[in-house]
Amino acid sequence: MKIKDRSELIIAILIPIAVGTLSALFAGNMNVYSVINKPSLSPPGILFPIVWTILYILMGISSYIIYESDAPGRSAALQTYVLQLFFNFFWSILFFRFDLYFTSFVWLLALIFLIVKMIWQFNRIDHTAARLLIPYLLWCLFAAYLNFMIFRLN
Repeated sequence: MKIKDRSELIIAILIPIAVGTLSALFAGNMNVYSVINKPSLSPPGILFPIVWTILYILMGISSYIIYESDAPGRSAALQTYVLQLFFNFFWSILFFRFDLYFTSFVWLLALIFLIVKMIWQFNRIDHTAARLLIPYLLWCLFAAYLNFMIFRLN
């Protein structure tokens, strides 16, 4: 990856971090995770902000690669990127602020669909950009398992 403009790369990384930070602020008390019934594979709560920060950085780098591309499909891929950020933003609010476990699970399934679509679109433009999103997809699949099980247990 050749970096044309470092400030654009930094902005591309800061956008998903800002989305995640604002989502967490609007979600309110995320300590609910420590008191709800969880499945046995639930990681400790401290792990979530660490993993999400890494995923947001990878998303930002990936989006920068696509943004700098002249490939056909770039605009559609970036539109999918923005749409999945929207879905990402509201999941925490649905889950933590409103305790809508089933609704947030369905919302997360829609997010996963958008992530798959985004990876497919990004892959048509740049393989590295698409590969950087694989951990995000895997984490969201794991989150869907956790979300569904929390819905069932609570």
